[in-house]
Amino acid sequence: MNASDRTPADLLRSALAADAARPLVTFYDDATGERVELSVATFANWVAKTANLLQGELSAAPGDRLALLLPAHWQTAVWLLACSSVGVTAEIGGDPADADVVVAGPDSLEAGLACSGERIALSLAPLGRRFPAVPAGYADYAVEVPSQGDRFAPFVPVYPGAPALVVDGTELSGAQLVERARADAAERGLTAGSRLLSGLGYGDWEGLSAGLYAPLAASGSVVLCRNLDRSAADALAKRVESERVTVTAV
Repeated sequence: MNASDRTPADLLRSALAADAARPLVTFYDDATGERVELSVATFANWVAKTANLLQGELSAAPGDRLALLLPAHWQTAVWLLACSSVGVTAEIGGDPADADVVVAGPDSLEAGLACSGERIALSLAPLGRRFPAVPAGYADYAVEVPSQGDRFAPFVPVYPGAPALVVDGTELSGAQLVERARADAAERGLTAGSRLLSGLGYGDWEGLSAGLYAPLAASGSVVLCRNLDRSAADALAKRVESERVTVTAV
């Protein structure tokens, strides 16, 4: 993290420059048994490919609104940083009818059809698998993203004061988002190398901060757990130990 970082994309670039090999996002889905670990470099590569898809194939530009209809998931985190890289405003659970682009998971495909712009569907299946058949009205993210470039450069600079995220009915600029993430990181006691386990959803700021932004702002990492069984105390304790977790948010 550098003091000059003003957007989430800046935070990711600083993390990449500091230590590209360290873990950044470790994802569990306790309903499927999936575990995925992404280093800073691997995560940044996914972000670059997704940003190229967003800017190049979908013709998204700063000022556009993207309705993000996805749960807490490593691919959701990728889309959030890709939006920041392009300058597109990500609206968590936004109204597809008011959006320029919609990104939907399996449970939100019908709602997403209200978007008159581009529509991208994610299967959210283990290993990022494709849909068996592409959902009607959508492009399959798993089909479209692999061919995208591994490096990204925005067509126009992203202004830190421009809207970056809408959550809980609140619009945050990139600079405000980074400021709040840093404050949350300090409040949680996160420092470089901290490892935060989050079982919170991405439907509000608390979950987004714990599950992505605060660890990123602190040069830490996140263990993001979907479908976490909070009643299974022994299993949770073992995960905390095995993943070298230093802070929890469940």
